[in-house]
Amino acid sequence: MATEHDPNALFVYGSLLDEVKRQEILGHRVEVIEARITGFERRRARYNYIIRVEGAETGGLVMLSLTAEDWRRLDAYEEVPDLYTREEVEAVTDEGPLRCWVYLPTAKCIKQ
Repeated sequence: MATEHDPNALFVYGSLLDEVKRQEILGHRVEVIEARITGFERRRARYNYIIRVEGAETGGLVMLSLTAEDWRRLDAYEEVPDLYTREEVEAVTDEGPLRCWVYLPTAKCIKQ
């Protein structure tokens, strides 16, 4: 099965799993689907973050159909590039693999 690529999708694994928090940040509801990514482990310092760990798996959601304004608000919430950076990963969904974005921590995020 070929991996689909969605430049307007974001894998989330921490506070953005909460629908109320997503609506508070974006100002509207977005469609989400359950997903997981392999090769990453969820951790927490002051904030939730994931790091690469062979054999690990992290469950979460993929937010779909994000707009340019959504990305602006999400990047501000995640304090890009200070606390997080945005990188592409392959998430696994019930519909198959999906290449999408994820927020990964900077060294500053991990130290807090």
